[in-house]
Amino acid sequence: MTNTGPSPADRKAVADGLAKLLADTYAVYLKTHGYHWNVRGPNFSQLHALFMAQYTEMWTAIDEVAERIRALGELAPQGYGAFGNLSSIKDGDPSKGAEEMLKDLIASQETLIGTLYAILPAAQKAGDEVSASLISDRLTAHEKHAWMLRSSL
Repeated sequence: MTNTGPSPADRKAVADGLAKLLADTYAVYLKTHGYHWNVRGPNFSQLHALFMAQYTEMWTAIDEVAERIRALGELAPQGYGAFGNLSSIKDGDPSKGAEEMLKDLIASQETLIGTLYAILPAAQKAGDEVSASLISDRLTAHEKHAWMLRSSL
């Protein structure tokens, strides 16, 4: 039982938001990794490297988000079924061309950014500076990812 920081109800609310963040991040990670494998065309090398940099960064973040959920005293969701129920991000399509892949990843990053902005107030209301800082760090990363993708169109 966690007896520090925010109230149990506030910790639960923040952890629930972070669970959605975890699922959305995992979905975008999988899509980005898949597009890394399957991108084709004259910008292959640039996009292959960009996608790798982004999915590698997200892989580390997935663990940080899950560990924060645990630090709040809740269980982190796991498995495709649990993530599928929490995330609204759809799987990627490997048959898409490079430009369509970029557009799909931009839309997915924007969805993820929306999730981050939606959960930030719960952490702030709870006075949970650790979760608010994690969310802020993730906003910085995903806004940069979206910018890099948009700039590659």
